[in-house]
Amino acid sequence: MTAAFVEHFALVAEEGPAWLASIRRRALERFREHGLPTPKNEDWHYTNPRPIAEAAFQPMRPAASGIVPEDLTGFLVGHPEWPRLVFVNGRYLPALSTPGLLGAGMRVMSLSTALREEPTLVERHFARLADVDHPSQAFTALNTALMNDGALLHVGPEQEGEVAPPVHLLFIADRAAGGGVCHPRVLMVLEPQARATVIEQFLAIGGDGYFTNAVSEAWLGDGATLHHYRLQREAPGAFHVGTAAVRQGRDSHYVSFSFATGARLSRTNIYTTLAGAGCGATLNGLYMLDGAQHCDHQTRIEHVEPNCYSREVYKGILDGTSHGVFNGKVYVHPEAQKTDGKQTNNTLLLSERAQIDTKPQLEIFADDVKCTHGATVGRIDELALFYMKSRGVPDREARRLLTYAFAAEVLETIPLEPLKDALEGLTLERFTGISSVSGANGQSAP
Repeated sequence: MTAAFVEHFALVAEEGPAWLASIRRRALERFREHGLPTPKNEDWHYTNPRPIAEAAFQPMRPAASGIVPEDLTGFLVGHPEWPRLVFVNGRYLPALSTPGLLGAGMRVMSLSTALREEPTLVERHFARLADVDHPSQAFTALNTALMNDGALLHVGPEQEGEVAPPVHLLFIADRAAGGGVCHPRVLMVLEPQARATVIEQFLAIGGDGYFTNAVSEAWLGDGATLHHYRLQREAPGAFHVGTAAVRQGRDSHYVSFSFATGARLSRTNIYTTLAGAGCGATLNGLYMLDGAQHCDHQTRIEHVEPNCYSREVYKGILDGTSHGVFNGKVYVHPEAQKTDGKQTNNTLLLSERAQIDTKPQLEIFADDVKCTHGATVGRIDELALFYMKSRGVPDREARRLLTYAFAAEVLETIPLEPLKDALEGLTLERFTGISSVSGANGQSAP
């Protein structure tokens, strides 16, 4: 695979301004130096990316003809009128996008457009957060070297009395994507006191056997708030690696939710640095696996300044021979006194052959902190199951309802009601077969 990527790099290395070409070359050098990670790397101990390394992926072909806005109806979580940028096989398609319905002070555009219209803004922030130097970040280096499009979100201070609508970024693989790879890039810049909600959704419409390698960077100014949702609903035979790198200013708040149900092998990295006093991070997620799926979540919350807090709850539901991985690290610097951090990972195993490797971590170098972490792994509550069966609920139906209730608990933490209703609908349908009217237009999750 390395040779294929290097060959492709020769085609894109000189695209864009000179400063971007320099960043691309440096990222490629790091990739050549480290290669793809292996389980010998501590951060990849439980996830072997060999299936990706052994595949002969080529750049994704352009979208097949015939996709019309009506084809997206079943995948538009929330309100159809929300601002939307649509990318098919890694390329921005204006005909499917509706970016004009924005709040005051908010600009959203494709990254290729931003490089022409906002070069100074992009140069000041692009590739400044996502790490390409560490051996475990080879996929980020690949994205930095080979990305050809994505999205830019720039938000000014919130206007009094106005709530900006959520921005929906839809990354689709269609039937022409098979055997291909794309490297979408998202850059979010929130000025001081700005507020924004971004939904990144990855899914397939007829495509399979492809690889999505996505990277997002988010800059939060003092007092800014970003709600960031990642919905990974890739095709059953696809591969997905997604990384979000965030830097928070004073009194800012980063709220993240990861919803993962698709892909043969997936990994989601959420890294945030609390670089200003008084800021907070809330990282939650739900992953539901079946068959031979493998899903890995890695989080790192770095407390740099004092009086900051972090909250983290991830839940997993595993069936078949699936394998889940959760590795959450909270790192507290010596200067980060009065840190308040809580981290939890709960996993429900529906099969004797399903497995979870969970590793919540605390590294604390300050002496005045309040930090806790924990993990639970178990099966369906037999007492609750007995209670439901004793009241006439069939065994199979009782198990499905209890499983849904386990998942719904973390979904309830989503403050965006239309999105919460949609994800609850997808989850309800997955475990009970009951289609929810408030779900994503009746579209079942992969």
